[in-house]
Amino acid sequence: MHKSTLKCLLAVLFLVSCFPAMAQVSAPKYSNEFLNVGVGARAIGMGNVQVAVTNDATSGYWNPAGLLRLPDKYNIALMHSELFAGIAKNDFGSFAMPIDTNSALAVSVIRLGVDDIADTRRLQNEFGHIQYDSIRFFSVADYAVLLSYARRSNLIEGLQLGASAKIIYRNVGDFANAWGFGIDAGAQLQRGDWQFGLMARDITTTFTAWTHNVEELEEAYEQTGNDLPENTAELTLPRLIVGAARNFVINDKFSALVSADVDMTFDGKRNVLLKSDLVSVDPHVGVELTYAKSVFVRGGLSNYQQTTRFDGSKASQIQPNFGVGFVSNGFYLDLALSRMSDREKNSISNANTSSVIISMGYSFR
Repeated sequence: MHKSTLKCLLAVLFLVSCFPAMAQVSAPKYSNEFLNVGVGARAIGMGNVQVAVTNDATSGYWNPAGLLRLPDKYNIALMHSELFAGIAKNDFGSFAMPIDTNSALAVSVIRLGVDDIADTRRLQNEFGHIQYDSIRFFSVADYAVLLSYARRSNLIEGLQLGASAKIIYRNVGDFANAWGFGIDAGAQLQRGDWQFGLMARDITTTFTAWTHNVEELEEAYEQTGNDLPENTAELTLPRLIVGAARNFVINDKFSALVSADVDMTFDGKRNVLLKSDLVSVDPHVGVELTYAKSVFVRGGLSNYQQTTRFDGSKASQIQPNFGVGFVSNGFYLDLALSRMSDREKNSISNANTSSVIISMGYSFR
């Protein structure tokens, strides 16, 4: 499928998600879903299994309680990934540091967007002539800033607690924009070689208020016969993630970390392994092999779905993830390969839907 066509399709999907059907307040499924794509090549290479094991500058996103296990005083993490053949770009940056032996903080920024979308509504003038200089370009992008804080519990040994306040900004060119606010809370507990984690996203229910530019939208909606959207408030319902991991020491050089997370959503039935109108449960697993605490090989399985082929038959598929990493003198470089769908079943375009994720970081005293 041509990139311009993919870009238009993605723009339509963004626009649909921006204009909920309900007039005033709605709680649509997959609201603010850009915050669930994942950050950091280490995490994505393990199938987004991080709630119990995160321990670096990405912890503000995965589980703020993990900030208490930062390797050094100053920690920086950066990530760039391109989805859908490079049409959508996902970027992340974070800075984290301990305040004292019992507390830590982090600031993180996320952007997921599609840029350079062509607006060709005025391509023809009133005389029917093509005017290429009338083409305008715009971006559809979602932003989030996370302010995270973690503190060690004085009541239970090994228990770490954390919370993240997030500010959300979503923009659809000159057509619409939204502001939102929410809070995440997390905990980690370590017992010997076992690690446990709990993350409650949008624990307060995240509120996002949309404002639409009626003048810009009026022409497009008149052409389609649809009603103009009203300003709306969108609610993101809570999501609960429970994780557990165990570290296995093989010998002086080799070790293995095996981890599993279970995502539970409450916004309606989703296409996951276990689903109901009340709760949908999506498990995913990951493993990380370590050599000399400096070289890493990772793998993970996530995003189980049931699909329907064109002939009406049913099929199940799961998303594999792979990754490698290297650490030296506080600098780490991670690469991940994530396949968004099964190429053999994607018979419409037979496109390569694999995405390469690159992240790096540095920690120093």
